[in-house]
Amino acid sequence: MELRFEVVVHGDLPVLAVGGEIDVYSAPELRQKLLDLSHGDHTTAVVDLSDVSFVDSTGLGVLVSGLKRFREAGGDLPLVVTQPQILKVLEITGLSTVFAVHPTLAAALAS
Repeated sequence: MELRFEVVVHGDLPVLAVGGEIDVYSAPELRQKLLDLSHGDHTTAVVDLSDVSFVDSTGLGVLVSGLKRFREAGGDLPLVVTQPQILKVLEITGLSTVFAVHPTLAAALAS
């Protein structure tokens, strides 16, 4: 399944909406999108995973690398997670305590 991306700026905060499956084949695309965002004028960006149906360990690694880049710049990389299976993966791996995970985009934007 092809990974889909859309970047929308809310106020001064970019939101990367991702759709599809994040796996070993599609993770390089996500890595590049996060790199592009981190090289911009923003120190924080939101990743909206609402339309992601699957994420493997490679995809998780890309998200963690992105988080490190944003935090090194003094910012953050909060996630929007609405799919129970994605939330479960984050909880099992302990990443739900590393990332700021929000149930809606509105909640992520308000934080």
